[in-house]
Amino acid sequence: MPRTRIDAGIIVACQDGEHRILRDGCVVVDGNEVIHVGPSFDGPVDEVIDARDRLITPGFINTHAHLSESPLDKSLLEDRGRRQFSMSGLAEMLPIRGAAIDEEARRASIDYSMAELIRTGTTTIMEIGGHGDYTADAVEHAGLRAYIANGHRSGRWITYDGKRMSYEWNDDEGLPGLDASVQFIERVSGRANDRIRGFLSPAQIDTSTERMLRESRRQSDALQVPLALHVSQSVFEFDEIVNRYGMTPVEWLESIDFLNDWCILGHVILTAGNSWVQFHGDDLSILANHNASVAHNVWVFARRGIAMESFPGYIDAGVNMCLGTDTAPQSMIEALRWTAVLGKVISRNTEKSTARDVFNAATLNAARMLHREDLGRISAGAKADLLFWKMDSLFMVPLRDPIKNLVYSATSEDLADVMIDGEWVMQNGNVANVDEPTVCAALQAAGERMWANIGPGDWAVPPRTPDELAPPTFPDFASDVTLAETPAESATA
Repeated sequence: MPRTRIDAGIIVACQDGEHRILRDGCVVVDGNEVIHVGPSFDGPVDEVIDARDRLITPGFINTHAHLSESPLDKSLLEDRGRRQFSMSGLAEMLPIRGAAIDEEARRASIDYSMAELIRTGTTTIMEIGGHGDYTADAVEHAGLRAYIANGHRSGRWITYDGKRMSYEWNDDEGLPGLDASVQFIERVSGRANDRIRGFLSPAQIDTSTERMLRESRRQSDALQVPLALHVSQSVFEFDEIVNRYGMTPVEWLESIDFLNDWCILGHVILTAGNSWVQFHGDDLSILANHNASVAHNVWVFARRGIAMESFPGYIDAGVNMCLGTDTAPQSMIEALRWTAVLGKVISRNTEKSTARDVFNAATLNAARMLHREDLGRISAGAKADLLFWKMDSLFMVPLRDPIKNLVYSATSEDLADVMIDGEWVMQNGNVANVDEPTVCAALQAAGERMWANIGPGDWAVPPRTPDELAPPTFPDFASDVTLAETPAESATA
C-alpha cells in the first residue's frame, strides 16, 4: 500500500493523550497505520491527497449494537410502551418481534447495517447477537472493524399474562453457550488483517446465573477480551435482582467479582437512587472503583421517555462512559447529539454533557475499554480509521469549533469519506463495498415478512395483530369514499 500524505483544513489530532485541533495540517498514512500528524511532513510519500476542504476526525467506536434485528425496529417499537413494565419493550415487544424475524431477514439486517454504520461514522462496531460467522463475513467484505460476540445466557424472560415477568431457566445454566462463544472467538479473531476480533457477552444480568457470570469473567481474563453484559436496563430487572439478592444489580456484580477494566456494561441507566427505582446505594462509585465501562445507548430509552440521571453525573463520578446505538437508527451522529442534549436536560445545566464529553465517549474512552491505544485517535501508531467531514456544507457552516458543529449540527450528509484500516470504504458519499439499493430492498422485504408473521411469541390469546401492537399514526386514505365537498368548495360556501 502507498504512503499517503493527506493535507487537511482541520484535523482532530491526539496530543498528550487528548484531542487537539490542528488547522492546516497533514496526516501521513503508511499501509493501515498513521505514521505522522502535524503541521507539515517533509518525508517521502507516494501520493498526496488534497483534503483542505475537509475536517478529519478519528472514527467512532460504537460499543453496543444488535445488527441482526435493530434495523427492523423501525415503525414497530416507537410510540408504544406498556405501563405494567414501566415502558420497557423488553417484556413483550422483543419476544414477538424475535419470533417473527426469519433467518433471511436477520441476514438482510446485517447486510443493511454495514452501509448504515459506515454512513454515520462508525468505524469499529461491537456487535452482540447470535449470527457471528455471518456478521464476520459481512464486516470483512464491507471493510469495517468489528468486535463480535455470540451471546449466551442461562435463561430467558417470559410474561404469561402481560402483567408480570417470569423466567424460564436452562438446566445447563448456559455454560455450553459460553463454550461456543469461546470457540467463536478463537475461530474469528485476527481475521481481515486483525480487523475482526471476538468478545464475550452473557446476555442479561437477570437471565444469568452466578456460576455462568463467574465463568464468563474467568474466560475473559484468560482470553483478554471485553466482557459485555446488559445491566440495569429495566425496572423489572432492577427489582428482580433486588428481590433475589437484596442488592442493586451493580452491587451484586461487585459481590461476585465480575467487574474489572475489561467490562463494558450495556445501559446501566437505572442505578441506585434513580427516580424510576427508588432503591439507594452508590453504584457509580462501584463502577469507577473497578474501572468498569458503561455503553450508553441514549435513544433506546429516550424514545420511551426515560433518560440517564445523568450522563454528566457518571462522568463526575469517574465512570468510563462510552456510546452505542443499540436500536434504529444505528447512527453515532445521533448518539452524540442525543447524549449531549438529554444530559443537559436532566442535569439542568447547559455547561454539562458537553460536546467534548460525548466526543471522548465515542473515541478515547471506548478505546481505553478495548485496551487499544491504536484506536479512537489520530496520532503516530494509530490505525488509519478516519472520518472526512465537509467543512462548507449547509449544516457545517459557519465553522469555528468543529466538535460543537459535529455534535449539535452535522448530519450523515456531511460525512463525505471514510477510511478504515487504511482503505477507503466510502468516498464522496458512495459506500464502496455495499450495494445500497439491494440491501435496502432486502430489508424492506424482510420487514414486510416480519409484519405478516407477527403473532407467535405474544402472551395475548388470540395473539395481537401488528396494528394492535403498533397502531398506525394515521388511518389509511379511504379511496372508495366520495367526499361531499372539496376543501375549496367548503371555503366558498
